[in-house]
Amino acid sequence: MNRVVHPIEQESFRRLRSRLDTSHFPPLTRAVVERVIHSAADLDYATDLVTDESALEKAHATLHSGAPVVVDVEMVAAGITRRETVCRLKDAKATPSLTRSAHAVRLAYEQVGPGALWVIGCAPTALEELLTLDAAPALVIGLPVGFVGAAESKAALRESGLPAVSNISEKGGSAVAAAALNALLYHPVSKAPKENP
Repeated sequence: MNRVVHPIEQESFRRLRSRLDTSHFPPLTRAVVERVIHSAADLDYATDLVTDESALEKAHATLHSGAPVVVDVEMVAAGITRRETVCRLKDAKATPSLTRSAHAVRLAYEQVGPGALWVIGCAPTALEELLTLDAAPALVIGLPVGFVGAAESKAALRESGLPAVSNISEKGGSAVAAAALNALLYHPVSKAPKENP
């Protein structure tokens, strides 16, 4: 089913592109950068985001093959409009050594196993916990926000070598994390050419 783009969204992207040339980005990177900027009205994401086109290509294929999508909070889930997600925050409990968000990551991993796409837009401790697991993610969209631990957790994600979308600064949040995943959801799946009989 084709997605119908509302005229307001079309005009928003037209204005974005009139203010920022994104034509030099490879296709999926461009899709992610533009949708994140659109979600935050913040052109600085063009230089703040860190992506890898080959990782995005693999994640795009995995996502469209039905891999599970795990989110850290319901706010991220609410922003992902075309896919069911797994969020275990309601079931999680904090302990002196583990935040509720970190426990939710453990519970989600027990549920989905390796190969999922993880979308973290709120809690740095959720991202930190994910990095301790042998989750073998298809992609980690690590865009938690905040003055405590956010930039550091994203730096650790980049250092881990996992396929990822992150950003350098302390900014981020549920809306931009959901937007990055939506960019992959909305980007068309190329059809393999048919062989001649």
